[in-house]
Amino acid sequence: MNARWSFFLFASLLATMAAAQTHPIADAIYFHGNVLTGNGMDGPSAERVQAFAVAGGNVIGVGNDDAVKAAYRGANTQLIDLHGAFVMPGFNDAHVHLGDAGRIKLSVDLTGSQSLVEMQSRIRKAAEAAAPSAWLTGGGWDHTLWESKKLPAKADLDAVTGGHPAFLVRVDGHIAIANTAALTAAQITRDTPDPQGGKIDRDAEGHPTGIIRETAQALIEKHIPPPTSELRRKGDLLALQDAAAHGITSVQDNSEWDDFLVYEQLEREGALPVRVSEWLPFDAPIELLQTHRSYHDANDRMLHTTMLKGFMDGSLGSRTAALNGAYADDPGNSGIPRYQQETLNPMAIERAKAGFQMGFHAIGDRAVSMALDAFAAAEAATKPQLTPQISPPYPQSHRPFHNNVRRAMRIGFRDPRYRIEHSQVVDAGDFARYKQLGVIASMQPNHLLTDMNWAEQRLGPERAKGSYAWKSFLDAGVPLAFGTDYPVEPVTPFRGVYAAVTRRNETGTMTYHPEQKITIWQALYAYTQGSAYAEFTEPWKGKLAPGYAADFVVLDRDPTAVVPAEILKTQVLRTVVGGKTVYKGETHGR
Repeated sequence: MNARWSFFLFASLLATMAAAQTHPIADAIYFHGNVLTGNGMDGPSAERVQAFAVAGGNVIGVGNDDAVKAAYRGANTQLIDLHGAFVMPGFNDAHVHLGDAGRIKLSVDLTGSQSLVEMQSRIRKAAEAAAPSAWLTGGGWDHTLWESKKLPAKADLDAVTGGHPAFLVRVDGHIAIANTAALTAAQITRDTPDPQGGKIDRDAEGHPTGIIRETAQALIEKHIPPPTSELRRKGDLLALQDAAAHGITSVQDNSEWDDFLVYEQLEREGALPVRVSEWLPFDAPIELLQTHRSYHDANDRMLHTTMLKGFMDGSLGSRTAALNGAYADDPGNSGIPRYQQETLNPMAIERAKAGFQMGFHAIGDRAVSMALDAFAAAEAATKPQLTPQISPPYPQSHRPFHNNVRRAMRIGFRDPRYRIEHSQVVDAGDFARYKQLGVIASMQPNHLLTDMNWAEQRLGPERAKGSYAWKSFLDAGVPLAFGTDYPVEPVTPFRGVYAAVTRRNETGTMTYHPEQKITIWQALYAYTQGSAYAEFTEPWKGKLAPGYAADFVVLDRDPTAVVPAEILKTQVLRTVVGGKTVYKGETHGR
């Protein structure tokens, strides 16, 4: 064989080898798994594969073990044996408060206190360890867990705070208890007027009791020294790590701007463990909002700002949620609306015209109606800019909200994706308004595990039928996005999934309006692709499919194949964000 012929043979062999390798080389291949990709989430026929390949932080291929290895394996590809474990797209928590969670972890943590005595014991220990004159802050207390169900008073704190000013927020964040020293520091007396959207509780003589509701909390908060940058960073990182350890790969966060700056620094250091979409305060001046929006790259997939968060009312637990009628267990009280409609609507219009997505906290039916009215006003003012109505990519079994969601596919058109956070009590006629306006119901089903103990007492039997109504939303064609409201509730998504499919308390002894249960597939969808849709990231987040981010979680059981009570026992074995392992359980060291 002459040299020329040998050259042609060698060249032909190289061409054949090159043609055979038509796929990119994977950085890692995960194989021998039970992988739910997120495609076809209509029920048991949802797509499952054994293996998937990851490169550059994205999924590049899925299939059976042999096919994926043959197509994507290279000399330096890491092979990770899943040993048959269940894998699914990472949970996207659509509603958290990481900054608050971190500060509670590092201050007076009253979460889970079963009585006033236990609460006082924790406060006393914190006071004894605190520096002289230092403020005692934190919170997490919940008087509905106590046998007395009675709110604490300033005297209860005075007895254990040793002269330290103390301001401790209830678990929902909507009321707080202040001691005498804190009230004095804020110059709150019997003559201090209630601010718009807030209330200072008073005794029979008109003196403050120590309970401070809603916007009135700002009267005291402005006197509390802010945390040091070191303490803020430490708390934020603890909260982020808590999320990753529970299978959360993305969070939609409502924290302070200084917390966002911490996340930015962590990202620069390569130490940000989960993706963060940060909300901005609806009430802030429009110029400041535009400045903060442009501060960080909006296309940064790890960290960016998104919607404006506004508060229409408070909470049911604090009886500050704004209702159309009085509380069944508190006649004369129908809650505290934060706005007058004539003030709210122009603000919503101005922010809509500036191109901001808006989401409103609304728990009571009156608050929900106020939010919908504001969205209707914003839509009317911006309607010429909206796209024609077409359908988003929702599975048929989810009763897709056809013909009501506007998707911005061309420059110059808006896609508002308005959101109502919580949506806990909704008037029967308003479900259709959600659909008409394309509003997303961003809900936290785990709240029901706490609230079912007293929700019907607050609402009465008829109004309770329209509460925590996940199935009614889906039946009306309204998209759901699920989250936890961490630290109001624990950050684990499995409590929310369990609540959504059972509407039963964790001991299995009580059920709340079971007609509103949804399927496990609908719950998982709302916690992944539904949450992604709510933040405009559904083209690249929420599935384990080629072109999507390699954000996934490995679990010790398949939640779609176990009895509902077993969902609560689910353990996270591994959490991966952008192909990088950010959490590994002790039993998943492989």
